[in-house]
Amino acid sequence: MEDHLADPIYTPPNDPVVIIYQDDDLLVVEKPSGLLHVPGKDPRLWDCLDVRVRKLFPKASIIHRLDRDTSGVVVMGLNKKAHAFIAAQFENRTAQKIYIARVWGRMDGEGGHINLPLGIDVDRKPRHRVDHDKGRSAQTDWEVIAREENATRVRLFPRTGRTHQLRVHMLAIGHPILGDAFYADGDALAAADRLQLHAEQLRFVHPSTGEECTFIAPCPF
Repeated sequence: MEDHLADPIYTPPNDPVVIIYQDDDLLVVEKPSGLLHVPGKDPRLWDCLDVRVRKLFPKASIIHRLDRDTSGVVVMGLNKKAHAFIAAQFENRTAQKIYIARVWGRMDGEGGHINLPLGIDVDRKPRHRVDHDKGRSAQTDWEVIAREENATRVRLFPRTGRTHQLRVHMLAIGHPILGDAFYADGDALAAADRLQLHAEQLRFVHPSTGEECTFIAPCPF
């Protein structure tokens, strides 16, 4: 997780918790960019999505996480049975996650598949890197939505859930995500005032109804 911040000054947004959906089993919210998902080890990093949500819903529990600077849709369990049922779908890779990103440069082709193992960059923690020797399998599909003068808007489909997977994969194929303080530099870093990565859509089977449900948080950039 990103409790070792690139910038020692943590100033999370003060936006109220945006509730997309709630019932007796689950809560779906939208996380803003710049807010930690869970508390950091430093007491100054206590403010986070988990703490804010549990002030409103004390039984809410974390099922999956987004990086601090990634925005988008998040599901939390409201009881143990629902939590376990949904968490199993993430673990078994049957829950579908779709992201929107703006990346540096004009990408060739209309879509593709990235299969590059990832591991922690021991010399630059908490950054990760492609590691063909000791890395864990990581796969991402991508498709182009639109092209700009010096950037490409893409839809990303992570097939695995490694830390910083989308950010490192896009960097590895020569198209870092705009505004990424960890993996972009120069013009790619300066091109946006926040990480241009958003978890737009989440799809999974509901723990009580057995029906597939889809939740969307419209992309803010």
